[in-house]
Amino acid sequence: MNKNLLWRGLLILAVVAGSLAVAYPPEKKINLGLDLQGGMHLVLQVHTEDALRAETDSDMARFIESAKEKGVPNLQGRRTGDSEFVIAGGGTGQAWDVLNDLVRNSRWEIDRRGNDAVFSMLSQGVAEVRNGAVNQAVRTINNRIDQFGVAEPSVVPTATGHRIVMQLPGVDDPERVRQLIKNTAFLEFRIVRYPQGGGGVGSREEILANYGGQLPPNLEILDGDQLDSQGQVVGTSYYAVEKVRTVTGRDLKSANSARGQFGNPIVEFTLSPEGSAAFGDLTGRNVGSGLAIVLDGRVVSAPVVRSRIDNRGQIEGGFTVQEADDLSNVLRSGALPASITYLEERTVGPSLGRDSIEKGLKAGLIGTALVVLYMLIVYNLSGLNAVTALALNIALLFGGLAAFNATLTLPGIAGVILTIGMAVDANVLIFERIREELRAGRTVRSSIDLGFEKALSSIVDSNVTTLIAAIFLFQFGTSSIKGFAVTLTIGLLASMFTAVFVSRWLFDVVLSRMRIQKLSI
Repeated sequence: MNKNLLWRGLLILAVVAGSLAVAYPPEKKINLGLDLQGGMHLVLQVHTEDALRAETDSDMARFIESAKEKGVPNLQGRRTGDSEFVIAGGGTGQAWDVLNDLVRNSRWEIDRRGNDAVFSMLSQGVAEVRNGAVNQAVRTINNRIDQFGVAEPSVVPTATGHRIVMQLPGVDDPERVRQLIKNTAFLEFRIVRYPQGGGGVGSREEILANYGGQLPPNLEILDGDQLDSQGQVVGTSYYAVEKVRTVTGRDLKSANSARGQFGNPIVEFTLSPEGSAAFGDLTGRNVGSGLAIVLDGRVVSAPVVRSRIDNRGQIEGGFTVQEADDLSNVLRSGALPASITYLEERTVGPSLGRDSIEKGLKAGLIGTALVVLYMLIVYNLSGLNAVTALALNIALLFGGLAAFNATLTLPGIAGVILTIGMAVDANVLIFERIREELRAGRTVRSSIDLGFEKALSSIVDSNVTTLIAAIFLFQFGTSSIKGFAVTLTIGLLASMFTAVFVSRWLFDVVLSRMRIQKLSI
């Protein structure tokens, strides 16, 4: 065997050995999709109007604060729509000039309504906030699902409708996933003004009575669960807390579940440098007052501030171990920018997945057997060449799936079967060309050389056009269609390698070892 054949053989051996090593054992290296493994399929609606309201409130407060810094104090604003707010008295004198200057080059437009200034968000700004809310929701949900441990999750936004499509293979606790996804987990720290010690009272009326029936404008009433010594809910407690949100979950640096002083599950948190400074000022000014830890609008706990607290603290709320783990996960991944609802939910059981795998394998084996039988009958011993190349092609295909961490779906199995057919299609083109050259009276070696040379353009053309179609399917298809496109693409590249390079090497090896006057084809 000459050196050229040796090096080509070593290259083929290295590629095949590498593919087998990457794909072994297949049950651990090949990721199965939702339709094969079982799991959850969810369609979520993101209520982007929540994000619009939050942005409107934030910008309103920013404009009022900026106007105050420019010498226009005591302005009052109120939101009148999802993307509209009014500043009372802002339509006159210096206030109008200052607000006009502030709104320039922003996403807001301003108009007069009597003595008031009316702010409306531009349509481009509305679209940016809505799309940003969906994209942020996708990132947040991805973070939560990653920490939950779901293998190969798919979380993608739809092109329209502000919706998110999720596929979570292998999920065995759907209810926990629903709660983990839907929980907004917006954390706030607020000072409790009544009761002073932060312990909570039994009714709203008691709080109102303390303030003479009228709650001060800087306070609001929040409720929370009243727990017994075993952490069980026995009632509801009410608190009068400041509306000011000095420190929120956005100031968190990290959060982890832990055990408290008496072994109860708690969540420990660390604040960012900016959050630490604000938290230190807040607690330093309110030693002896209750500090309400508010999660999604409800008071989880309200401990008394004994001394200044800077960069770290604890959240206690009668949690179970799983609830503490989930809460720390949600806090780490960030709050959802808007509320969500479930539009569609499907659960695929593992038994259905196993049935799909069995039927897919059966179809693949039958298809492969028929192809092998056809090649051996029609092309005699030369068919062994095509069968060998086909076997290597399948090995390369599964090696590619494992190497790229791709997910095998039921349509992906269809892609494998299609790849088998296209792999031998190239061999059929080559063998028929060789037959033509043999019938023209050329020698065996010359016929093989010309057969591969003349068939190459047709092989490249058919594979490239199919590859372009697969790329479009991957770009614009759903997750299942993408699985088909990925499998087909890897299979096409593998078949090009085996049909042209490996098959030619096998012919050359046989020709170099023996003098063949007649080719069985």
